[in-house]
Amino acid sequence: MPAASVSDTATGTYTIDAAHSRVGFVARHAMITKVRGSFDEFEGSGFFDADDPANSSLQLTIQAASIDTRNADRDAHLRSNDFLDMENFPEVTFVSTAVAQVDPETYEVTGDLTIKGVTKPVTIEFDYTGVAVDPYGATRLGLEGKTVINRKDWGVNWNAALEAGGVLVSDKVTLEFDVSAIRSDA
Repeated sequence: MPAASVSDTATGTYTIDAAHSRVGFVARHAMITKVRGSFDEFEGSGFFDADDPANSSLQLTIQAASIDTRNADRDAHLRSNDFLDMENFPEVTFVSTAVAQVDPETYEVTGDLTIKGVTKPVTIEFDYTGVAVDPYGATRLGLEGKTVINRKDWGVNWNAALEAGGVLVSDKVTLEFDVSAIRSDA
């Protein structure tokens, strides 16, 4: 999308529409396949400044217990102390510290990601997918982003060795964000 298409009308305060958004992840299992999952409960908001993206901000809170990989036993293990330790750390959070426009369609959002009480900086590359007015008159902003983290940096260390070599769960996890946000200051 050319820079001219990000109009001043996109500037505003937004709330993530969880019903039309996805917060997910991908990790390698047994070193041969990918397991995908998502979090069903999250909320977030932010400010988008089309003219000066550095003035933009984003915050996201994810309920760890809402993890869903379509396998109840695996989900229970992911909620345990081996992974997210949701009883002691019920939320995963992200709070932006900087936003930079890379090109007319791409933004880098740097911020503090907190998992299991450990906070580390990450940068998420987002593609701006547009702004539109829906049939109910709400202005919506779309973003798609992802970043790769090493789960061990947040103390998520559990693993099991495989007989043929390697480990059961990859250290690298791709975090994925498909966001539809509704303007709340219009």
